[in-house]
Amino acid sequence: MPRYEAIGLIETFGLVFVLEAADAMCKAADVELIGYENVASGYISVIVRGDVGACKTAVEAGVKAVQDMEGGNLYSSVVIARPHDDLEKIIERYKIQNLSS
Repeated sequence: MPRYEAIGLIETFGLVFVLEAADAMCKAADVELIGYENVASGYISVIVRGDVGACKTAVEAGVKAVQDMEGGNLYSSVVIARPHDDLEKIIERYKIQNLSS
């Protein structure tokens, strides 16, 4: 399993906003979309990983994309550089499974 230098997360209120954020994140930098989670009552988080600079660029682009939407509702965002190995246990839970295999 490759070792990633960072993870980036954005949390919004609503599926449309999180999809816009994820699209902007993946287009803005060389990051891997890990997955998403409907956290509670409509709050949805999206997770990407890659090197620190790419994650920072991706999160900034995703935040801007949500803020530029009418009614865009950004709850929070974060980039975690050099995450502890144990965070992989959490990331695995939210990983998008390949449905074609």
